Amino acid sequence: MRSTPPLAPALPPSARRILVAGGSGSGKTTLARAIERHLGIPHTELDALHHGPGWSVAPDFEERVRALCAQAEWVCEWQYGAVRPLLAAHAEAVVWLDLPRRTVMRQVIIRTVDRRLHRRVLWNGNREPPLWTILRHRDHIIRWAWRTHGKSADRIAQLRRTRPDLPIVRLRSQREVAAWQATLGEPPPGGATW
Repeated sequence: MRSTPPLAPALPPSARRILVAGGSGSGKTTLARAIERHLGIPHTELDALHHGPGWSVAPDFEERVRALCAQAEWVCEWQYGAVRPLLAAHAEAVVWLDLPRRTVMRQVIIRTVDRRLHRRVLWNGNREPPLWTILRHRDHIIRWAWRTHGKSADRIAQLRRTRPDLPIVRLRSQREVAAWQATLGEPPPGGATW
């Protein structure tokens, strides 16, 4: 039986196509933006490519992801089953946010309530639905985050089998995330900001 390669302690310096993996509400976009800021690698928010008006799937979503993958450098979230294999095939490293369910649920609830109360416009004019919809909609983001929390580990296990060469950094707590970000160093002068 072939052994699984160990997880990476850090990003390889040469990695310029980086995926941030984790469940809904784990902080993928926040971390991707930090990588952009510190390493100067452009971040593309996958939700912005995916969501069309009225929460529809953008008709050219997969085409836009292919165009992203063709670029020399990028950082983005590793989500959406239709494009996960494509992103994984082009990635040079993965940072996996494997945070406890309680942490993720706290983050997703705070984010969802904040977006709803402040009526924040998200992608293509979309806004979070009324909070009461958590009671009626099975795929409400808070219920989705709870139900799908453990799926990232399965996806990472599969990824390690199909791309054993791909460095994967696993972060299991907010403390580990902060410590890992500190290893990225200072943002480059004139680099991207939040």
